[in-house]
Amino acid sequence: MKELVNNLKGDRVIWTFVSLLALFSFMPVFSASSNLAYIGQGTGNTVSYLLKHLAHIFIGLIIIYWVHKVPFHYYRGLSKIALPIVWLLLGYTLIKGTVIAGANASRWIQLPFIGVSFQTSTLAAIVLFVFVARYLSKKNDEPITFQTSVIELWIPVFITLGLILPANFSTTALIFSMVVMITFVGKYPLKYLGLIIGTGFAALILFYGMSKVFPDSNLFSRVNTWQSRIENFSTDKPGEDDYQIEKAKIAIASGGIYGLGPGKSVQKHFLPQSSSDFIYAIIVEEWGLIGGLGILLLYLLLFFRFVIAAHKANSPFGQLLVVGLGFPMIFQAMINMAVAVELLPVTGQTLPLISSGGSSIWMSCIALGIIINVTKKEEEIAQEISDKARREAALQKLIDKQLEEENEAEMAADENYSIEDKANNPINAVLNK
Repeated sequence: MKELVNNLKGDRVIWTFVSLLALFSFMPVFSASSNLAYIGQGTGNTVSYLLKHLAHIFIGLIIIYWVHKVPFHYYRGLSKIALPIVWLLLGYTLIKGTVIAGANASRWIQLPFIGVSFQTSTLAAIVLFVFVARYLSKKNDEPITFQTSVIELWIPVFITLGLILPANFSTTALIFSMVVMITFVGKYPLKYLGLIIGTGFAALILFYGMSKVFPDSNLFSRVNTWQSRIENFSTDKPGEDDYQIEKAKIAIASGGIYGLGPGKSVQKHFLPQSSSDFIYAIIVEEWGLIGGLGILLLYLLLFFRFVIAAHKANSPFGQLLVVGLGFPMIFQAMINMAVAVELLPVTGQTLPLISSGGSSIWMSCIALGIIINVTKKEEEIAQEISDKARREAALQKLIDKQLEEENEAEMAADENYSIEDKANNPINAVLNK
């Protein structure tokens, strides 16, 4: 175990925060899964859900370890190849969206043979962020023109978002916001960025208008759900989402400062998605305000560490990778917490590394592996510089020692050159003339 820890490269602080979040996740997932256990098994036994979460976390840590071993610049070319594959997966998801626990889940597909549900939009987000970072780093020393950027950057971005939007508006909005942030950090011209943002809003309005023209189309089946969520949030109109928020607020209010204690949540029996979308409410109910603020602090410290990692990255591509993969993870966590306390409408965003669910955990681990790989590269360069300095210092010592020995030998030879030897020197006959 000690040898394995010593082989971990990259930012040890990020490794520590990731491990703390993963370890903490077991208690709330074990407790909050009782609702799923009653619905699925009728027994309330959550051991199987705990073991499943353990497997997801274990595989996730293996993913981080494997990804952080691959030099991050390899992902530059891989993103260009993977993006068309992601489009095919997103299109297949729209057509073959599966059903989970009797509910429409058009954003998921069932992986063949292993029977695991997979949310393709999470993979699409990672590939798209790397693709955007690749483009901006490639154009770092060149003037960006609007026409070329539309063809090379924005058309692929809007194709990806267009394939995600019909099934998942919140993820589409989050991805688009993060792409805008990456382009801003990557010094994309602001005058062009304003046009792109305006185009995005116009496309959304067009999509909404088409949903009213073709209300029976499966392509627009989720639009009414989004509309009702926004209306419920803004007008306190009773509905399914209002029920979820009400139970979440009861859970938070019941927790008080110190909480009811691990595993003692009451609202987990009534709150839908208590182990995923609303797990933060269960955490506050069981661990109190102290536990809720502690989780928030961990994410903020991780965000601060991402900022440091981006600042230390030795290349524009590395900097944009940390920003593009790290910041969305933190913003997603903030959105999940904001939904639980009714600061935002219900969105369906999970709490990274804590909520149950294999694909969300694994995609977060891929992003973290790439980020740690960027910090590992900086660490390796620093180590190489240090090793080079030590080698040069050792070589200089050898040279100094050799020169010192030669000087001592010359001094000894001068001392042995006696006066008699000088008298017998043949050159004296010439000098005496």
